[in-house]
Amino acid sequence: MLPVITLIGRPNVGKSTLFNRLTRTRDALVADFPGLTRDRQYGVGQGGPAPYVIVDTGGIGTAPEGIEALMERQVLRAIEDADHLLFLVDARDGCTPEDLEIAQRLRRLGKPITLVVNKSDSTNSTLVTAEFHRLGLGDPHPVSSTQGHGVRELLELVFAQLPDTEDDDATDAPEEGIRVAVIGRPNAGKSTLINRLLGEERLVTCDLPGTTRDSIFIPFERLGRHYTLIDTAGLRRRARVQDVIEKFSVIKTLQALAAANVVILVIDAHQGIGEQDATLAGHIIESGRALVVAINKWDGMTVEERERIKSEFARKLAFLDFAKLHLISALHGSGVGLLLDEVERAFASATRDLGTPVLTRLLESAVQEHQPPLVHGRRIKLRYAHQGGRNPPIIVIHGNQTELVPETYRRYLINRFRKELNLLGTPLRLEFKTSSNPFEGRKNKLTPHQIKKRQRLKDFTTRKK
Repeated sequence: MLPVITLIGRPNVGKSTLFNRLTRTRDALVADFPGLTRDRQYGVGQGGPAPYVIVDTGGIGTAPEGIEALMERQVLRAIEDADHLLFLVDARDGCTPEDLEIAQRLRRLGKPITLVVNKSDSTNSTLVTAEFHRLGLGDPHPVSSTQGHGVRELLELVFAQLPDTEDDDATDAPEEGIRVAVIGRPNAGKSTLINRLLGEERLVTCDLPGTTRDSIFIPFERLGRHYTLIDTAGLRRRARVQDVIEKFSVIKTLQALAAANVVILVIDAHQGIGEQDATLAGHIIESGRALVVAINKWDGMTVEERERIKSEFARKLAFLDFAKLHLISALHGSGVGLLLDEVERAFASATRDLGTPVLTRLLESAVQEHQPPLVHGRRIKLRYAHQGGRNPPIIVIHGNQTELVPETYRRYLINRFRKELNLLGTPLRLEFKTSSNPFEGRKNKLTPHQIKKRQRLKDFTTRKK
């Protein structure tokens, strides 16, 4: 197993910045805003003497209440799993009473701890770290997570305290499997759904909309199959997004959508199907990702309310007829167990190999049953088809005048291919290519016999007039 190093400290001391520095990524959302990180963020550390797992956590407060208490529970879980703790303090703020209280709590845990004085941009490290000796956690180590100063020395110091691991699998990277992004409006139950799938309280859940701010990638194994569940921030209409932090959260969500193989669109049954749900579905289709629709909070609704939701889905999201609809309750677990099975089917459809002979025969059958329209008195001819890509499946159709194929006929072909190939849960794209005419732009050179024949015809016409 890889050693686990966890970052601990007050809010806004630079834990997420150091996490991004150690993983050489931008996975953790960073801003000059206290309490930005709420969930545990895991990453594979880079640049150390050996591979390791680094864990970013939310800030620990002195008297946590409400959502801060839920955040602290996540921090305590990360501490339990850690092999080594990096306690970060802020050199600019100095040694605060909150740091003293956190240090006292950490000493009771009996875990190996390294005191890290972040934002130590000054050259006089002795002066910067002097007051932090009162924390009683050994010699402070000055670093600058933004500039990278002292980070390499910090890793060498930490690995000198870690136990030796002789496991052959220690250097193996965790298998990603199918990347599944859970997307929806704020407070639709995305984090609750992921916690239910994992069987543990891995993510902070609260009735407060906008609890999740960052995109959290969580490796997960079920029945021998590997997955990576991606929790995302809820997306609202652009006109309502005014907070800078929320704007960055939207960018993170769209990046998670691009990185996913399959998307679970979570819809709140109590809120109904709104315009933003249709917008999110449009983003998913444009990205080409396979899709599973989950209507959450289904329990406790009357028969009339359930029929109303189904009617709204059929009317407002009719373009998602290829996606399987699941009625679930993430809080109580009803219907949740079937979601991953549907994810498997959607991913299999999105990544299928489609043979050229099969596609060409289906194209010929579709054209024979319903001919393309006439354009300027000429029939559009579609000759053969082949696969042009996967996830989403792309079918390339060759013929003449294909740039004039109307949208209605394109939809007819998409529905025909999807039905005949049994493609469930994935959008299908068609690309048309017109065969080039090798004689286009070339003049036909007449033979001497043809020239004489043309002249005789001209002379005959002239005499007749």
